Amino acid sequence: MNKVILFTVMLLSSISGMSQNFQTSNEIYVCPPCGSECDKTEHHGPGVCKHCNMPLIKKNAAKTIAFYLQDGVEVLDFAGPLEVFAYAGYQVFTVSATQEPIKSQGVLTVVPDYSVENAPEADILAFFGGNSGAASQNKKVIEWVTKQSDVDYHFSVCTGAFVLAEAGILDGKIATTFHSALDNLEAGYPKIDVRKNVRFVDNGKVITTAGISAGIDGALHLVAKLQGLNAAKRTAYYMEYDNWNLGDGLILAEDNPYLKTVQVSFLKNFEGTYEHKNGGKLELVYDTKNNNLVALMDGNEFPIYHETEDVFSDVGGEPVFFKRNTNGDIEGYAQEENGEIFKKL
Repeated sequence: MNKVILFTVMLLSSISGMSQNFQTSNEIYVCPPCGSECDKTEHHGPGVCKHCNMPLIKKNAAKTIAFYLQDGVEVLDFAGPLEVFAYAGYQVFTVSATQEPIKSQGVLTVVPDYSVENAPEADILAFFGGNSGAASQNKKVIEWVTKQSDVDYHFSVCTGAFVLAEAGILDGKIATTFHSALDNLEAGYPKIDVRKNVRFVDNGKVITTAGISAGIDGALHLVAKLQGLNAAKRTAYYMEYDNWNLGDGLILAEDNPYLKTVQVSFLKNFEGTYEHKNGGKLELVYDTKNNNLVALMDGNEFPIYHETEDVFSDVGGEPVFFKRNTNGDIEGYAQEENGEIFKKL
């Protein structure tokens, strides 16, 4: 989080005016849930929470996600996506067959928030591997899954796919699971088109991933679908998930967030050295892997994401307004839409 704080302080301070193309005036932003009083505070623009230093998110993007956990669940299966969804601003709660404590991999004790008998409804249901038969072969659990009528998305990691399979949610769909369980999924559920050698499969409203670390990729992909690719990039940056390969999965859905790309030639117009406040300088370069700009400053690198036209945003979600001269060339950037221009050198 230190990088986020540093960049916000050094490059983009709080702003008073924003481009209407970047946000509408009636959008409300909130802090990702952290259990503090700031969870209740509403903001009228993007930025960073002054209390917990978390980037603010749009209130209407704050989904609720039920993580079903069974005794023996794989730690990284659920902990990786939990990190992604929590930082992205979703309200995650845990559910199990009962509210009795469970053991993850025989090491980590988890006390579920709810049982299947008293769990509230959620926008997203998520299931994970590690002794997944304890869930997929539990009739009460499957009944609970099938009764959830208002679920927006179903999500599974590793052998958590077997829970969705048993509930009939994967019938007629393409899916994947942990590499050593692919044959069992295919043999046990002939209505499913099981695919191998893919990190995740996106059917639109149902996303299944391969094992363990692949759940992080699937979770980032879901964030990209719901909040846009820039939100997923910010999350990956915060997690220092440098090896994330954007869109590295089988995407069958029409809402493919990776199709909305910015032309390289457009982004390269912004490369160069710029003035910075207090006599400093920063350099903007094009990041080939992630297709965005990176600000180099005092030995640190900070991503800059394109939003619309000549408006970009930083890792905290605050906008950067680039300015052009009468010839159409980039002449500098401003921290506010009509604020001081730091010239391109």
